[in-house]
Amino acid sequence: MVAREGDPVRTCVERCGLEVPAGELAALRRDDELFRRGLAELDEVDLSQAAAVFDVMRPYRDGAGAATAPVTRHAERVEAARGAGGAPVTLTEAGEALAEGRYTSTELTERLLERIDRLDRHLGAFVAVDVAGAMRQAGEADREIGRGRRRGALHGVPIAIKDVIDVEGLPTVANSRLRLGRPPEPHDAVVVRRLREAGAVVLGKTTTYEFAAGLPDEDAGFPYPRHPWNDEHSPLGSSTGMSIAIVAGLAFGGLGTDTGGSVRAPAAATGHTGLKCTYGALSTRGVVPLSPSLDTVGPMARSARDCAHLLDAMSEAHGGRTGAVARLDATRGDLSGTRVGVPVPWFYDHPRCGAESLDATQRALDAMEHLGAVVDRVDLRGSGLAATCNHVIVVTEALARHRADLARHWALYGSHTRVTIARGALVPAPDLVRAQRFRSVYARWVGELLHRYDVLVTPTLATAAPPLRTLSAGERLEAPGFTSPWNLAGLPAVAIPAGFSASGLPLSVQIVGRPFAEGTVLAVADAYQRITDWHLRGPRLG
Repeated sequence: MVAREGDPVRTCVERCGLEVPAGELAALRRDDELFRRGLAELDEVDLSQAAAVFDVMRPYRDGAGAATAPVTRHAERVEAARGAGGAPVTLTEAGEALAEGRYTSTELTERLLERIDRLDRHLGAFVAVDVAGAMRQAGEADREIGRGRRRGALHGVPIAIKDVIDVEGLPTVANSRLRLGRPPEPHDAVVVRRLREAGAVVLGKTTTYEFAAGLPDEDAGFPYPRHPWNDEHSPLGSSTGMSIAIVAGLAFGGLGTDTGGSVRAPAAATGHTGLKCTYGALSTRGVVPLSPSLDTVGPMARSARDCAHLLDAMSEAHGGRTGAVARLDATRGDLSGTRVGVPVPWFYDHPRCGAESLDATQRALDAMEHLGAVVDRVDLRGSGLAATCNHVIVVTEALARHRADLARHWALYGSHTRVTIARGALVPAPDLVRAQRFRSVYARWVGELLHRYDVLVTPTLATAAPPLRTLSAGERLEAPGFTSPWNLAGLPAVAIPAGFSASGLPLSVQIVGRPFAEGTVLAVADAYQRITDWHLRGPRLG
């Protein structure tokens, strides 16, 4: 990354105006070595034909395969595991219960607020709960539904929002001491406004890693998120609180953000469904940026159908372009003729990919074949390099945004966050340009596969959720990131539960599709979830 004369890491950070203590400089020197090794692979890639500006659709404009047409064989759905007293578990079930008059929005909202009050002191899912606002919204929903003016599947359903996304009347703190004392936001983010227009009830804001980067910091004074299955393990992030709220039954779903895996990683670690949307598919206006050329907003809930309902509501302003629920209804669990590619290099043969994760993924692929899919092992180059390039772009764009604040307020940033963002100082301009150019090259390689296959399937994580004692910013940099290559390529990808480890922690499979083919990705996930119940299982929390 940088020349090896003197102390180049210190020189780089000081050039950015940062005064970094000796211990954190040592961490950055290690990170610099990892960056240099990872980016050395760029020397072997022909970047001469790379597009000057990344265009997610470019590899698909000519010769893209047609979407597979739905056929008539239907899978049997496993009966949903009901909550106490037959209460709905999924967002879809909640909407149906409201439509049928079995519950009111006020009853569902009160029930979730009671669970939050009772359980969240330990779980740390919420940073702010708007009790009065949620009850007001629920009452309005009940009155509208009672007058026969039901808006759709989300009307009256309580959800939550990650605290990097603006919610009118609540401050967006982004888990940072720098934003403490911030006044309530005057407007909803565009995606939140669309969910409100669909009738959703917003319970509050969920915890996140600081600015969606770094790791949780117990000394920062914010609620500390704990894994709902085993609090000695990490729920991962950065959309951590949203995942905890879903699995613990504190919300029926909501919104996260995903720049390198921040929707899919916590969904995989805790055992629910999380969708990273195509880059540009949903507005990020009103979202605290981390890396604007990669940032996406995504729905998080128990099931693929839940996510489809959330996605369609947010896509309404685009003329319902996504049509995710309609695609699920047309497929109805039948994958006959669906072409599934299994990219073996790096995702399946990485030395740190655990046997339990691989076995769970193979069982999911077997299930897809049982449902009619054609599954082939395929070759895909450069995925490890794609993960490295994604991280390089993230930290350089993050540093560009935070450089002045880091220089003035280094100690106010969390210890993991400031070191993560400071990595951007280690990236020379030529390496950043090469990483951006490789983005187009990798997208073209993936596009060549997706001309022949409807989806690609990989493990979401190399292992189940790691122990907290092993978690560090350096360890995260060294661990294989099976989510971030798809951020670099700009593609939709969904993480779905696929079993449990021997220690009782969730395992997950990732399904990737063509640009703006969220409906296809979710239809494959839904087909799998019709014959399994992993997404319906939750820990006993009382």
